[in-house]
Amino acid sequence: MQQPYEADGPATEADEPATATRRPGEGARVLVVDDDPTVAEVVSGYLNRAGFVVDRAPDGPSALARASAHRPDLVVLDLMLPGMDGLEVCRRLRGHGPVPVIMLTARGDEDDRILGLEVGADDYVTKPFSPRELVLRVESVLRRTRPGVGTGPLGAAGLQVDPGARRATKNGVELALTLREFDLLSFFLRHPGRAYSREDLMREVWGWDFGDLSTVTVHVRRLRGKVEDDPASPRLIQTVWGVGYRFDSGGQEGS
Repeated sequence: MQQPYEADGPATEADEPATATRRPGEGARVLVVDDDPTVAEVVSGYLNRAGFVVDRAPDGPSALARASAHRPDLVVLDLMLPGMDGLEVCRRLRGHGPVPVIMLTARGDEDDRILGLEVGADDYVTKPFSPRELVLRVESVLRRTRPGVGTGPLGAAGLQVDPGARRATKNGVELALTLREFDLLSFFLRHPGRAYSREDLMREVWGWDFGDLSTVTVHVRRLRGKVEDDPASPRLIQTVWGVGYRFDSGGQEGS
């Protein structure tokens, strides 16, 4: 039987973060939801050693109860859970407010990965995975929840984004954006009129030099559904055939 994570070797004191260097998201609360106790223990151990406060839950109802009692800063969520699957857990978590989600899946089917992204997962890791890589992805996602230095409000075409408050509105109405959707919109607003490939967006928005480019495609589609008047005929986030995407404000700069 293939184990669901790749053995990185026993964790030692060398794996501990230096006390003088604060790791991204250190001290943040991470909820690990997996019905496999071995996976949950290994993942929790690595996250603990990276400086995170870790809660664990073996199933969907327990995860929702723990999230209600102690709001997590991020959730590591297995797709295949008994009773209530990870997709439904993700939907219900998001029903109570925005929270970053990294989904774990043992399936190699692209449809399952895309479905996870469609319900709002910010990233996913396919089993078997390296626990160290998972920690890096957790840090990457949490790093982007922190407002950047010197990033002021952005606006165009009726859209307003406040990076410090992590708040976005369209014509004064607040938009319910996931972490990655917010980052993607902010990036487009900072760089109007320029075409970016999916590889560019993966690097600039997700912070990765590699990854499944369908992640970008799904997030662009979801973002269009929230910012375009007619997502079927987008006027703001335009497809540049053979290149990627371009944000076109139509000359309507925000205040």
